[in-house]
Amino acid sequence: MATSKGGRPPKYTSKEQIEWIIDEYFDKCDGELLNDESGEPVLDKYGAPIYVGRKPPTSAGLARALGFKSRQSLWEYKGKKEFKETIEAAILRLEEYTETRLFDKDGANGAKFSLQNNFRHWDAEKGSDDSKGPAVNIICDIPRPVPVESTKEPDNAEGQV
Repeated sequence: MATSKGGRPPKYTSKEQIEWIIDEYFDKCDGELLNDESGEPVLDKYGAPIYVGRKPPTSAGLARALGFKSRQSLWEYKGKKEFKETIEAAILRLEEYTETRLFDKDGANGAKFSLQNNFRHWDAEKGSDDSKGPAVNIICDIPRPVPVESTKEPDNAEGQV
């Protein structure tokens, strides 16, 4: 008598199946190269080729492309032995793109936020309790000298005319 583990059957049965979808997602994010009538790429004023439909790759976008209902499902799929390397490689591609935005003045703050909140090893700046030593209380119990009141009368004492 065969026993079943129960639960929902896996969405993907082969590594190749999931790799194809991941590659399609990243290709779609790259957009299409804009060409002129002669088939040559159209360049911007800085000499860089212009792409149409380019968008940033995101973990939520990748999860949607794979048909998952949440980003968490993407991270959980990494726990499946047969998909571990494939998902890790895809996540690394997301992280690489986000890191490059750190060098772009318009995207630096958003990239920093994303790296700290979406990629676990980037949260050192958050100040997690694990990275800090024990709390230190500074007690200043050094006696301080008490100021001596002056015995000299002020120049304009009351009652003098």
